Amino acid sequence: MKLVKDAPPKSRVEMTPLMDVVFLLLVFFIYAFMTMTVQRGVKVDLPKADGTIEKARTIRIVLTENDEFLLDGRTPMTSKAVIDAVRLRHETLGLPVVISVDRQAHAGIALELLARLRAEGVTKITYQVDKSSP
Repeated sequence: MKLVKDAPPKSRVEMTPLMDVVFLLLVFFIYAFMTMTVQRGVKVDLPKADGTIEKARTIRIVLTENDEFLLDGRTPMTSKAVIDAVRLRHETLGLPVVISVDRQAHAGIALELLARLRAEGVTKITYQVDKSSP
């Protein structure tokens, strides 16, 4: 009697563990990249007051302690350039304007900005404040 030898099992590459490792690495690198990004912004010491939270997309004007105007946190601009850009965006997109004024900035400049924006037809204007207790 002749014994039949079983054929050796064919080798098979399992892809599931490999895909799990690749996805874990992908998630790790995405989280690592997100934590390494630098949050660019201007440190502004806001006045303390009660206020509501603006949740919609906005046009942001920052008046720094050196009385420089920044539109959406970008490079310093003249007040005329800021007002023209805000007016154009407000007319086309209808976005509200949020003004962040540093506590050390001159109040007169902030009030002049508000008056000039209103004179240009910008109607939705708010000031950003720190909601902490005064």
